[in-house]
Amino acid sequence: MMQLERTTRAERDAGRKALVPFFTAGYPSEDAFLDLVRAAADAGCRTVEVGIPFSDPVADGPLIQASSLAALRAGMTLRRALALTARATAATGVGAVVMSYVNPVLRFGVAEFAAAARDAGVVGVILPDVPHEEAAPLRGPLAAAGLPLIELVAPTTGRDRAARIAADARGFLYLVALAGVTGAAADPAAHAAELVDRARAATDLPCYVGFGVSDPEGARRVVRDADGVIVGSALVRLLLAAPHQMAGVQDVAAFLQSLRAAISPPAPEVTS
Repeated sequence: MMQLERTTRAERDAGRKALVPFFTAGYPSEDAFLDLVRAAADAGCRTVEVGIPFSDPVADGPLIQASSLAALRAGMTLRRALALTARATAATGVGAVVMSYVNPVLRFGVAEFAAAARDAGVVGVILPDVPHEEAAPLRGPLAAAGLPLIELVAPTTGRDRAARIAADARGFLYLVALAGVTGAAADPAAHAAELVDRARAATDLPCYVGFGVSDPEGARRVVRDADGVIVGSALVRLLLAAPHQMAGVQDVAAFLQSLRAAISPPAPEVTS
């Protein structure tokens, strides 16, 4: 069993809902990125998602696109992003799931990327522009480095295809809560129960819901059914709105603490 799956199953077996924040590598700066990962660790996150900035994304909404563009303008590359991720994972002990598009990975070399990612403390890879049916040439080299290719299931995924995807999934199954890009205005809990039920008919892998989760109440509603929640655009929004980088990091840290409180089970009552 790969490291990521050991972590996700251990969290679920302990009755703990997972909180996975998304941070763009190098945004708003490399030092601030490291501070954000530390804030995630302080909020009890075992895993973070690291977005590799890319100029032509298909799944990212305008907020994450803005953060990627800023990081690219500052000189961020896939190789630099992995080096930065290595610093973050070494400093905090959290595992990183990187979200990239396939072109940079192909240019890097799939096997070379897999080895470099593993050495950087990466525990899983998301490639949203690679269909499940075309992923085998990538899945093999990643698995050889101990990295699962995270599979995605959306509300538009047919039941039979969702079952095939779920059966091949490792690490966790990423359930996309809406038909759209990240940060779109929708209720992420509206499809969560159906998506989780459909997935659990095919796999006992932990199921995490992302896309559109923007506040503690939405996260709380999502994890009534899911094993974890992934939050990205809401964090970038705080960083963009902050008067300076340190204020943004502090705002994100407080928000992560509020999310953790919302998805954590209430403390048992003490009786005398």
